[in-house]
Amino acid sequence: MFCTRCGSDLREIDRFCSQCGASVASPHSAPASQASRPLARILYDKKIAGVCAGFARYFDVDVTLMRVIWLILAFGTGVGFVAYIVAWIVLPKDYGQALTASTPGSVTAPGARHVRPL
Repeated sequence: MFCTRCGSDLREIDRFCSQCGASVASPHSAPASQASRPLARILYDKKIAGVCAGFARYFDVDVTLMRVIWLILAFGTGVGFVAYIVAWIVLPKDYGQALTASTPGSVTAPGARHVRPL
């Protein structure tokens, strides 16, 4: 496999070119623009309601940066308080990591079925 930007030789597992840093699209993986990231409240990475964690995952930014943005909107304009409460009510819940980490003795999300490994 070769880099389309600089022509250097790449391994099959490379996602970026080591010479020029260009992103290398693998034919077996979906491009980043097609990855579906639904907007939802993240309950496994929450501080209050999971709204900031959900927006951080949706926009692919750090959750701390998203919390700072919400604080600026809340105290700077006042719109942040109303928008946060609306998002808290409207956004669906995402138990994501809690459901995938179903090992014996782990806590699962309410209403989730515990699956034992074979």
